[in-house]
Amino acid sequence: MSGIFGAVTKQKDCFEVLLYGTDYHSHLGTEYGGMAILGKEFSRKIHHIGQSQFKSKFYEDYANMPGNKGIGVISADEEQPMYLNSRLGPFAICTNGRIDNIDSLVSGMLKRGISFSEVKEGKVNSTEVIAKLINEGKNITDGIEHVFRKIEGSCSLLLLNKEGVYAARDRYGYSPLIIGEKDDAFAVTSETASFPNTGFKVKKYLLPGELTLINESGLKEKRKGGRINQICTFLWIYTGFPASSYEGINAEIVRERSGRLLARNDNIRADLVSGVPDSGTAHAIGYSMESKIPFRRPLVKYNSGYGRSYTPPAQATRDLVAKMKLIPIRDVIKNNRIVICEDSIVRGTQLKNFTVQKLWENGAKEIHVRPACPPLMFPCRFNISTRSLDELAARRAIKDIEGKPVTNVSEYIDHTSGKYRKMIDWIARDLGVTSLKYQTVDDMVKAIGLPRDKLCLYCWTGKTCLKPGKARGSTKGKSKPKHACVTG
Repeated sequence: MSGIFGAVTKQKDCFEVLLYGTDYHSHLGTEYGGMAILGKEFSRKIHHIGQSQFKSKFYEDYANMPGNKGIGVISADEEQPMYLNSRLGPFAICTNGRIDNIDSLVSGMLKRGISFSEVKEGKVNSTEVIAKLINEGKNITDGIEHVFRKIEGSCSLLLLNKEGVYAARDRYGYSPLIIGEKDDAFAVTSETASFPNTGFKVKKYLLPGELTLINESGLKEKRKGGRINQICTFLWIYTGFPASSYEGINAEIVRERSGRLLARNDNIRADLVSGVPDSGTAHAIGYSMESKIPFRRPLVKYNSGYGRSYTPPAQATRDLVAKMKLIPIRDVIKNNRIVICEDSIVRGTQLKNFTVQKLWENGAKEIHVRPACPPLMFPCRFNISTRSLDELAARRAIKDIEGKPVTNVSEYIDHTSGKYRKMIDWIARDLGVTSLKYQTVDDMVKAIGLPRDKLCLYCWTGKTCLKPGKARGSTKGKSKPKHACVTG
């Protein structure tokens, strides 16, 4: 998972706006931050940000990074941006996504004589793979189209060269890219939350597969967007920042609607509603508004130095962050029946060990957990989030109920089935809570407000809409592209 930001200023250096714009993506990654700026020549800096904030690492770099156009990235596990002095000219590139077929791509490229310099623990840096695939094209535009044809998974990218900043949204739109404008500059971002305080207003939400060149003269469309949109639903449920909007729909408002729907389908008597901070807070506010049960804060997050416990790659690090960041308030918890709204239950270990346990230890009378999305059934194919079946709480439940791993989990996905009920009861016992009730897929989609076929629901349903064949572009004079929902 990464957050990417680019800026082109018309007169002055872009360092300051690039610094702060990129910093507003810090919730999307915990390991590396990087910036590349082009003036008379390229300058590039990458810092490890595992134990410090992005701003503090880069604040002193401004004197050595002159230029009016640049790109920045916050990354969960790979060093970016990459720089390539290529046959298409020098360029820097940063990416957001996941290449599902990276092993086969790398194997084929090695056989063709292509070498890789960025290898960590035996794994090639996926952004370097993308950069060298682009270098196989006739030009930058053709190279990016070549990437879209070759990869399985997803990739949105920003590429910086002498022409400006190329912004390319993933061909199926799993991750967003939004262009902003102000009097003296343009910007492109994964998160619109980066715009208000840097002075930008949204000018354009890039369509899936769309490629736009941004420079001092403005915007130039290099590749039309397509009609198939499979944007990640989790952006609204959890990963996106509350102040951000995707496809013009604000994350905070969606979470409030989600909480209202959770309450509308519930009949719990409780003394207070709380969200696991911060991502569960808006869901809890919506639940409180609908149920009329007071919203209170039995657990508060100590913000300084503690980021999201979901994003670090190591489980031990995730557990430490989860343990240390949430501080219980005994006077709010003791003798109360508490509804806890959580964005999701992925592994379940943090909720069990560092949320539920703290509530019981401080005298909670009842604990009712209400996740804002259905049970996660499949590891994400399109970004770096859930990584294996075995770590998913729902899959552990199914394996225990059946006595073996199960391939066909359709009955467990159906929230009206008896097997679904058994799975939920198993997870509730494992968590040690009074009751557990998940959001349904239909209500999750309703909260967002987009048509179901415009959303990626793979994590919950195991189905995704894919189009075989060539990458999408203009269909003028050609047959219309076809796609079908298939089970992964």
